Parts: sequence; C-alpha cells; structure tokens
Amino acid sequence: MGKTDKDILTTADTARLLGVSIRTAQLLIEGGSVPSWKTPGGHRRVYRADIMALIEKRAQDEALPSATVIVVAPAERLAFYERLFADVAECTAEVFDDVHDALFAIGSARPYAILVDLDETDPERLALLNNVASNPSLGHTRLLAVAASARALPDRVLRLDAPDQAPAAIRASLADAGEVIVAQDDLPFPIALNESQRLVALERSGLLDTAPEEAFDRLTWLAARNLDAPIALLTLLTPTRQWFKSRFGLDLPETPRSWAFCNHTILQKGVFSVEDLSRDPRFAKNPAVQGQPLFRFYAGAPVMDNEGFTVGSLCVIDYKPRKLDEREAQTLMALAALASDEVRLRAIDRQLRETLRRVERQAPVRTGTATAPHKRDH
Repeated sequence: MGKTDKDILTTADTARLLGVSIRTAQLLIEGGSVPSWKTPGGHRRVYRADIMALIEKRAQDEALPSATVIVVAPAERLAFYERLFADVAECTAEVFDDVHDALFAIGSARPYAILVDLDETDPERLALLNNVASNPSLGHTRLLAVAASARALPDRVLRLDAPDQAPAAIRASLADAGEVIVAQDDLPFPIALNESQRLVALERSGLLDTAPEEAFDRLTWLAARNLDAPIALLTLLTPTRQWFKSRFGLDLPETPRSWAFCNHTILQKGVFSVEDLSRDPRFAKNPAVQGQPLFRFYAGAPVMDNEGFTVGSLCVIDYKPRKLDEREAQTLMALAALASDEVRLRAIDRQLRETLRRVERQAPVRTGTATAPHKRDH
C-alpha cells in the first residue's frame, strides 16, 4: 500500500512533532539525522514513521549528554569544593553534605559524574557510593572518590589521592572526542573542552531561531533598566553565530560567533565584565568595538539548561566605559538565573509532551461503539 498524505511530513510538521524550532528541524534534515527526500519543486519531505522512530529512540536513550557533577563531602569541605569547581568551564557542580539530599539530586539530575569525599570515615557516604555503582540506570555516570585506599571501592570508581585532582580528572573525561568546527577568521575565541556537547544541548533546547517570547523580553528589559544600560541581550551561541533570543536597544538579530563577548561569559560561573573593551587586547580589534556601534562596556552572566550546560548568556552593553558594582553584578546574576529557569521549564514541557506522545502511541486502539464517559462525583 502506498504512502498517504498523512504519512508524509513537511519541515514544519517535523519541527512540531519533535518539539523544536523549524530551523533546528531543517538542520536535522539537511545534516542527515532525519531521512528525507526532495519533491520535484525542491522541497524536503519526511516520512512520519521515521520521525516516530527518532522520538522513540530519543526517549529510550539513557546517555543524554550532561554537564552536572554531584559532589558529596563533609559539611566543612563544601565551600572548598565550590571554589574548586568555580573555574571549571565544562561542568556545573552541585555540592551536598547530606547523603539523602545527594541521592535525590542524583535521581533527578542524571549527572555526568559523582564525586564522593571519603577522606574521613563515613559509612553513609561509602554506602551511597556502592549504591550508585550498582545502579544500572547510572551506568553512563563517571564515579570518583577521594580516598586513602582503593580497597573498599567498587571496581568502576576512580580513586583520587586529593580533592584538587578532581577537576582535571573530570575535565579530561569530558573532552570532546571529535573536532569542533568554529568560525575561522582573525578573531580567535576560547571554547570549552566539551563544546560539541554544549552545542547538542543548545539544539536540544529548541530556542534557536524562534519567535520573541515575553518571558525573555521581560528579563532583558529588567536588565537594561536596573543596570542603566542602553542594550541588554539574551544570547545563544552556535558554531558560527551569536543569535539573540531577546534584545533590548539593538536592531541586529545576530552577529558572527567570533564577535561575541559572550564567548568568555559561557566559560564562567559568575559575571564576566570588561570596563573598556577598546583597551582590552581580547576585544580591541572586534568590529563592534573598532567601528560602529562603538561598544565600550560589557557585562554578562551565564544561562544554564537543566543538564548543566551553558547555552548562552544574559548581558548588558554600553557605549561608554564604566564599572560594574557589586549590586549590579548580583542583579545580573539573579536575572540570568531566572532566564535559566525559563530554559529549564521549556525542557520539562518538551519531556512531558514526549511522554504523552509515547503513552498515546502505546494505548490500545478501541473498537466498537464508544460509550459515554462516566460522570465525576463532585
């Protein structure tokens, strides 16, 4: 039997089913991730069955990239571990001294790695380590322990002699296996070791090339007003572009990635600011600094997804040099945290919709005469 019109999807239909933007669907189709063919008029078409198979595969994939590291340590060492991971661009650390809180976080976060400090004898932390090591659903999670001896450790646990060895061990395992393709020009910029995984997370967010949204526009407006800045942006960084999901005070919808001051922000855990861009050798030759619109001041804070990846930043820009004070830095961090919450809410919404689609596909087909629904007792 031949395929019907309902079996064949346009790019827009594909985007709707996958819960992503049309641009992201185009990238998936053109990149070969979704099988397709061209009509005589040159339009791409996709079989519905291929999309359903892709959704099912994605739902069953337990190895989704994550950049979250759960640290379990004595209470007096929590601040030390927070400082230890503050400069690690590739991951986001969540630290716990309570074993039960840590287990809850592990269950909900699907962490990339779990680090347990066993320097001081604590049967609860050792029991947690044994528990997660034997859990099949955490088979893709790296396990590390700071311990004097490997004698009591499960086989899959990497033993560290000292806490300060942890960031290097985790960064080494997070490093991308392949080469990340970025824009090639006279404006080099830094990238994280796991940049390709961050780009997957960005695509997964479904935010790229989507229409303006009031929730994000409200945040850029608040950033501009509270920091007395003429420009405020919510930026997303692709391999070649800096695209503005929301912009206040700027007409440009995007710039080349190499122009982005936010390349440095997404490698930070806190606020990244530059008082005078024209006097900083990293940015003095930037076209937006050297020529129009003659930017001089920049401050940005990272925007995170629910897996711990930095997908972009919330930033403010000024035409004159200035200094960011402590209150302004705290305000910018708070607004970036709200932007991160919006990104995470959209991820949860997509997961719920995917779950509902799976339930609907698995539900038995009812035949015969439909019966009237039962009335609820109120």
